[in-house]
Amino acid sequence: MRFAQTVCLAAAAGISATALTVVGLATPAQARVAEAGHACLTPKTNEEAAAARGGASGLDHRGISAAEQLAIARRTNSRLAARGTTSLSGGTTALVARTVPVYFNVMRSAAGRGDVTNRQISRQIAVLNSDYAGTGFSFKLAGIRRYNNNAWHQDMRSAHYRTVTRRGGARALNVWLVDFSYLGIATFPWDYAKKRGVDGIRVQYNSLPGGNIIHYNEGGTVSHETGHWLGLFHTFQGGCTNLNDQVVDTPAQASPTSGCPPTRDSCPLNGADPIHNYMDYSWDSCYSEFTQGQAQRMNKMWTAYRA
Repeated sequence: MRFAQTVCLAAAAGISATALTVVGLATPAQARVAEAGHACLTPKTNEEAAAARGGASGLDHRGISAAEQLAIARRTNSRLAARGTTSLSGGTTALVARTVPVYFNVMRSAAGRGDVTNRQISRQIAVLNSDYAGTGFSFKLAGIRRYNNNAWHQDMRSAHYRTVTRRGGARALNVWLVDFSYLGIATFPWDYAKKRGVDGIRVQYNSLPGGNIIHYNEGGTVSHETGHWLGLFHTFQGGCTNLNDQVVDTPAQASPTSGCPPTRDSCPLNGADPIHNYMDYSWDSCYSEFTQGQAQRMNKMWTAYRA
């Protein structure tokens, strides 16, 4: 996710730039199951969401084409079959309780700018555990390290700094807190074998609970990016197509949601947009659900690539 310049975020949210200050935090909602819907026609853009995330590209992960989506699914199903597990689309399996160790890497400037408190990090872990309740995943703080480096603070030489600071193996989530124009950027589990040194998520440090990015300072960015790290696409992946995000109980969605509208239906067939889903681009306060289909996909991706 991307927010670019403060003025862009303010314009997208319909507020003045001077209003970008710390706001009160809402209690994160427990994850719940959304109703299933059907895929439909063709994608269109949502300019407000694109502006809030920093432009038309607006992606918080490397681009994935429809052809690559299908190739990833074939490779994943082959790995699942080798482990005696049903395919991604092969029905439900029991969710396995898994505790993910989380390492926070606070990339401060040489003068110490960009720091967060230990309490903010503890609150972020609590948000993760609340948001992922019911998915089989829980999260435990494994360590905090702080670095003072101007280039790393601004996400320069990111491949290098991640490689030299990353801790743990495939099952460990590394979070790098930096000051850049995005809200967050994530890697996918199927890329771990070739790019294990950079595996994890990079997050705008001010998006943690208590940060100063209005509407995006309740910890939802880490929950969203962790979804990618566990193998989920955006709910609007592919737009109004049959492929969509490859999760049957997230209705197809033409474009990202901006803000938190009462309802939204960007595709002409059944199912309103899953605006409360953690894998949309809604405000943090709007997030409240992963679907059972997403929980199944995350668990199967873990089995295929991180077990």
